Order: sequence, then C-alpha cells, then structure tokens
Amino acid sequence: MTSDPRRPVRLEVHSREPFADAHRFPGAGAYEVLTATAHYAVDPTATANRAIPDLGLAPRDSAGVVRFSGDVEILRPIDGGRGRLFFDWGNRGDKRAVQYFCDAPHTNRPRTLADAGNGFLMRRGYTIVFGAWQGDLLPGDGRLLLDLPVAKEGTESVRGLTTAEFIVAEPIDSLPLSRWSNTRSCPVSERGVRTARLTRRRYPHSTPEELPGGTWRFARLQGGGSELRGAARAVVPSRSDLHLDGGFRPGWIYELTYEAEDPLVLGLGLAAVRDLVSHLRHDPAGPAGPIEYAYGWGRSQTGRAIRDFVHLGFNEDAEGRPVFDGLLPHVSGAGRLGLERFTNLTVSGGQQYEDHLSPADAFPFAYAETVDHLTGERDAIMKRASDPKVLHTQTSTEYWQRRGSLVHTTTDGRDLGFPPNVRGYLWSSSQHVADPTAGAPTNGVCNHPQNVVATSALFRAVLDALDAWVSEGVEPPASAVPTVADGTLVTKDAWSRQFPAVPSALPPHGPNELYAVDRSVVPPVTDRSRQYAVLVPAVDSDGNETAGVRAPMVAAPLGTYTGWNTRAPGQGHGALHEFSGSTLPFAATEDERLVTGDPRASVRERYRDSADYVARVKAAAEELVARRLLLGEDVERATTAATDWALPRHRFELP
Repeated sequence: MTSDPRRPVRLEVHSREPFADAHRFPGAGAYEVLTATAHYAVDPTATANRAIPDLGLAPRDSAGVVRFSGDVEILRPIDGGRGRLFFDWGNRGDKRAVQYFCDAPHTNRPRTLADAGNGFLMRRGYTIVFGAWQGDLLPGDGRLLLDLPVAKEGTESVRGLTTAEFIVAEPIDSLPLSRWSNTRSCPVSERGVRTARLTRRRYPHSTPEELPGGTWRFARLQGGGSELRGAARAVVPSRSDLHLDGGFRPGWIYELTYEAEDPLVLGLGLAAVRDLVSHLRHDPAGPAGPIEYAYGWGRSQTGRAIRDFVHLGFNEDAEGRPVFDGLLPHVSGAGRLGLERFTNLTVSGGQQYEDHLSPADAFPFAYAETVDHLTGERDAIMKRASDPKVLHTQTSTEYWQRRGSLVHTTTDGRDLGFPPNVRGYLWSSSQHVADPTAGAPTNGVCNHPQNVVATSALFRAVLDALDAWVSEGVEPPASAVPTVADGTLVTKDAWSRQFPAVPSALPPHGPNELYAVDRSVVPPVTDRSRQYAVLVPAVDSDGNETAGVRAPMVAAPLGTYTGWNTRAPGQGHGALHEFSGSTLPFAATEDERLVTGDPRASVRERYRDSADYVARVKAAAEELVARRLLLGEDVERATTAATDWALPRHRFELP
C-alpha cells in the first residue's frame, strides 16, 4: 500500500531514548524523547494556503504540490499522559518551553533530569512537541531547522530591493547581510553589487550620510588568529556579507539598500505548524498518542508568529478542523511577523532605536475588531469560528518598546478590551526576557542594571488556567491590563509627571512611537504627521506600575523595576535599548536616602528586617494564588528566593 503523495504530513521517526534519566514524574510517569523529520506537502491552489507570500513561485512536484521538510522533537509520556499536546514555537529555532515553564537551564537537547527543571510540564502529563517553523535559520547549536524552497520565476531568480540595518555594540569589520550569524542572508544580485547604497546616522530620525562606494564592499573578513599561519587576513568577496573599511562602529545605525535575490517561501512555516499539529492530534496511533486538546506557546518572535497564525486563518486544517484549542502568545506586543518577500524572520519587531522600520507592526494590532483611524480599514486578529482561546501576556517592556497598548486600545488610544475568547495580562514592572535562573544583573551597554523581576511562575498558572478554560469551561482570571478609563494607561507626559526623580536614573524621552509608513518604496518612508496612539502603564510614587499582575517581587519591592532601559554614551545615548528593563535599587538606609536625595523610602524604612521582607513576599504570593494567577506550589519558591534580601538579584549591606 503506497502513501498518498498529497498527504500534508509524513512523519519519519529517527530515534527514541529515555528522557530525564527515566525519572518517573508524579502523576505522569516516565518520559521518552523522539526525534523525527516531518515531510510536508502543501497544495498551492488550496484556499487554506492563499495567505502564503510567493507560494505560487515555489517549485512543484509531479503531483502539483510544494514539498519541504523540518525537524521535530517530542517529549512523550510513555504511559500516555493526559491527552494534552503542548507545542513549543520556540524562538529562532531554540527550544524554550521547558526552560520557562519548568525553571530549567536552557538547552536545545533536553535529555537529563536536570534539563527537566522542576518538571512542571511533565508532572502535568503534557506531550511536548518542538517543531521547526522558521526557514531562514542556519545549522548550529542544536537549532530546529526547516528546509524551504526558494521562490523562482520559472528558472530565473526572483529579485527586488530590500534593506538591512546594522547596529553593533563593539567594532567589527564584516557582518552577514542578515546581521545574525545564525540566519541565512538574502544574497545580493549581480546588479545589486553595483547599485547598492550604504548610509549611517546617529539616531533613527537623524539625517543619513551616504558612505562612499570605495569604502565598503560585499565581502567578509577571513583569517587571523592562527599560531601556525600567523595573523594573516583577507577580504573575500561574498554575496551574503558586508565589509566596511575601518569597521562598523558603535553609536551608528548603518542601513544598506540593495537588490536581493532568491527569497525563501517563508510563509510555509505557518503551514508546517498547522499541518504538524493537526497530524499529531488526529492520528491516535502516531508518536504523540491520543490527543484530546492542543495548546501552543511562543515568546517574543514566536508570540508574533502566533498572532499571525491566527489572523491569517491557519488555525483551521485542510478538513476544516481547529488546530489549537488554546494559545499563549507572550511578549509579542502589538506585532505580527510581517511576512513579505525578503523578510528576515530573525530580525526583531520594531524598536525605538533598532529595527524601527520592521514590517511586523501593521494594522490590525488588537484581537477585537476596530478601525484604523488613519486609513479607515476595519479588521481584527480574532475573526473566525475556528479561532482558539487566547491568554495574551506581556510585560512593561512591550508597552515601551513594542506598542503593547494597541493590543487592547483603538488606534487612536481609546479603551477597546478583548473579545470573549481572549484575556490579557500585564506582568507589571517586569521586562521582556526574564531568565528563570538569572543571577546578579549587569548593565551591558545600558545606563542601568537589568530588570531582575522573576515572572516564570506566572507561566505555570496561565497554562493551568488555559487548560481549565478549554477542557472544563472554567473561566480564567479576568484580564488585568491598564486602562484609560481608570487612569492606569497614560500618555508619556502623564507618566513623566508620575515617575520619581531617582538619583542617577536616565528615563526615556518616551515610548517607541508608531507612525504611518509607506512601504511601496525602499527604504520605507515614515510619515510623522500620521501617528498611532502608544500609551504606557501608570506608576506609583516608587515608579512601579499600578495595574496588571504584580509579581511578589514587585508587590514587595526592593527598588523601582521598569520595562525600559536607556542606552549608555557611545551606544545611541539616551534611546531605549532593545528589550531591556531596569532595576533602580532603593537606598539601603534613611541616611543614604537623604545623602543621595532619593525621594523613595529606603529598604530599612520599609522592612524591619529580612524576615519581614520575606513575610511580605509570601503575603503577596498568597494573594496571587487566591486570584488564580499563581500556583500554590510557587509560594514556597517565592519565599525561598526572597531569603537574604533576594540575593543574588539584589545586593544590600544593611546594619
């Protein structure tokens, strides 16, 4: 019996091996790891695939389908589990779910008991699926790879103008056109080598200066550092790299405009997720076993991917069945992927200083239907009967850098809220990335130490709430986001009046604003006369946010925790830095507070001693448990972490 050549997925399993040293997790038993390759077949004429850019330019086989393949790995309970599939969208090919939901060290090869962290996902009996969806990644570091076709016009290369932006923290002579060493570059065409332009400017709004053609070239620096061959180096021509005489320097934004060729059909990555998850949940004899409910989680880049997945209608398979029952997009802000020809999927959504013209931030921003007040267009992320339940979570950083307010406001800044199948939560005063195993904070290229607020415990409560909502009909906790109506979502001017005058702090001049952009020209042109409203959470007298879900560290603070950090001198001084937050510690004592002129009460004025601080953290954790925003098991974790003034995240010398 031969298989159907047009079957959407054929899964080829390569290996099975024990996971977590064959440890038996309470309530679920032992797990095993399956590694596999998924072979996909996509019909370019099907209505379900019409949202994939350039699909009509992908090569087809004799059956008329487009074929490609990708990596899959499955952590599977040997005894069957609870019939719940949990898909980790990962991040740029890296596995992330076990790290964040289980407070585990990051690894792309989870095998040992230590790799399971506290075992939360396993103790809940989830079948955890890691599937490649990003097609422009290069091999290395155990990343999940998707092998996609190149778009062609017959036998000819597809060509077109595109831009690439380069910002460095340290001097460097050559960079890949993709800017990322783990990502395929869209190569420059033969004509593009002659016609490309390179400019640089200090800030996004600064007037660019063009660099003379003789000072840069499409090439890479090779060699150096060998004891046998000496320090000899050479500049080698390359269609995928850019070399600048004298090197790229910090404090500049370099922008290359060039004719690229041979784009990948990147939108097939969304079809891969759809078809893989549908295949696994509807094939009870398959490697995932019987599946009753399917959930998915993605953070940052893949949170945006989830929003695009839903908006473009991919949550319905070829037979009209829903793919995911529930989705958890985290720290996506108001963006989506921005799929278009020559897109670089590794590049982040637009920020104030970096990637400010990324196509990721385009209407619609909100889950609920609304009207773009600049264009009159009406749309929503959620608009189909097949749409899943969604719990959208974001941090303070998304309001400052990723236009997060537009997730739940109209485009002109009025409260909008969420549709019935969506809830939204601000994780107050926390930052975009919160490594569960973080140590003492550093400044990096910023003015302030990184934000240290621990939020990973909130993931566990959110997933339990989603599961109860889907499987039992138990409503999740009410949305907890700032609103215009209650004064907790404010303009930058109102925020500036609220934020305390913290000694040595350099606050931003405002959030990452959003203007209308003309993308019919390359590079795109911003129209600063036409603006979307971007608002930020209000703060209390300590500078900590008042609305949302306050993690125990925020409810019992040892400092001001912000979702923003500003760039240090020589690095774009004063502009917001990527997705970094800040920790601005309180003075240890009243004497220190008076000497430094700090308006915030000192640690000693707030807490009698370390035990008092721990008790306040415990009380805050128990309040979150009562609201179903924290699990009971995480109260002890929060209080243990608070011991000795929350070392090493904080460091105080108290008499």
